[in-house]
Amino acid sequence: MLQHPLEQHHSKGTVRLLQLSLHRCQVWVGEQFEPEHLARLLAVPEVGGGTCLLYPPDAQADDAPALFAPAEAGGLLCTRLVLLDATWRKSRKMLHLNPLLRQLPRLSLSPTAPSRYAIRKAQLPGQLSTLEAAVMALQQVEGPSPQLDELLTGFEGFVAQQALKSAAC
Repeated sequence: MLQHPLEQHHSKGTVRLLQLSLHRCQVWVGEQFEPEHLARLLAVPEVGGGTCLLYPPDAQADDAPALFAPAEAGGLLCTRLVLLDATWRKSRKMLHLNPLLRQLPRLSLSPTAPSRYAIRKAQLPGQLSTLEAAVMALQQVEGPSPQLDELLTGFEGFVAQQALKSAAC
């Protein structure tokens, strides 16, 4: 997870829930990363497969490798999934500032249901919270999992709790 600094301490952010729930979830905060450091973060140590960037098709940069859904991946095994935790505008800026990210194969999602993240507004239909996008991507790459279902249940509780806090203000 590459998290924009403005999201790091946001009370409605979902990355902390991912960190607490997924033992292999790692978070690095920044907007622009030194290319050598980013290359080390993106490297997959001797497990085969590769690193993929979760990013929507309508935001694809001209120099990015083709987007794919897991069924169309042409044999590419995604063993590390990179997500950008930022507003859409800031995520595009992060992509622009970090050319290595633009070179990664992209995994795209096709949400079938609206976001459950009612405490922050999406600009367009189909935009999900970072947690929802991570869960959906992991379900596509790894298959269904009770752990991911439990994570979504916890997320719904988090959203309800945040909504109550907002209503009390």
